[in-house]
Amino acid sequence: MTKSNGNASDPQRKLAAALPPDEPEAGSSKQPESIPPRTLLAQVLDRENLRRALKQVRRNKGAPGIDGMSVDELPEYLKQHWPGIRAQLESGHYRPSPVKRVDIPKGDGKSRPLGIPTVLDRFIQQALAQVVPRTGNRISTPTATASALDASAHHAVRHVQATIREGYGWVVDLDLQSFFDRVNHDRLMARLKSHCPDADVLRLINRFLKAVWWWTVNRKPP
Repeated sequence: MTKSNGNASDPQRKLAAALPPDEPEAGSSKQPESIPPRTLLAQVLDRENLRRALKQVRRNKGAPGIDGMSVDELPEYLKQHWPGIRAQLESGHYRPSPVKRVDIPKGDGKSRPLGIPTVLDRFIQQALAQVVPRTGNRISTPTATASALDASAHHAVRHVQATIREGYGWVVDLDLQSFFDRVNHDRLMARLKSHCPDADVLRLINRFLKAVWWWTVNRKPP
């Protein structure tokens, strides 16, 4: 709409001048800048995610690792050293500590070997575990309930009931001996890489696996 003298009315002139900051003017080649999504590592290092991880590690308790630090000492340690640790994580230079070798007695007189990471490594692992499964959950089979984020014991019961109604009558219970000691890390990482493309997170997970592998190989005295 124009006035009789051919000039644009005042309201329309103001409206035309009030373009949003990221909207290019007509004929302009400038495109609005896109906001890149946060990397998976950034989600791991998110303040709220770290707060939850610390709370969970303290709730889990557990024995100290090779450095002797307890879960109750961890908060104060993080207050003093977290900026440096975070910088190592962001730059890809963080190296997990070797796990502590412990033998747990069993009822049959034998013992079960156990590897105990440091509480700091457990804290970082927990922060990873709260983020990565959102991606890795797609790797699991549809009937998996033990580690699926959106599954529970009730889901498992309903699945068993449905299977029985379908006519299945056998249950097989088995245990793979020393599975985590023998799992192929290269195949595991390749499978994870197809669902988790963040190179920084994959590198960190691989280093945690190598720390466990070192303990597995060296846990028995020569």
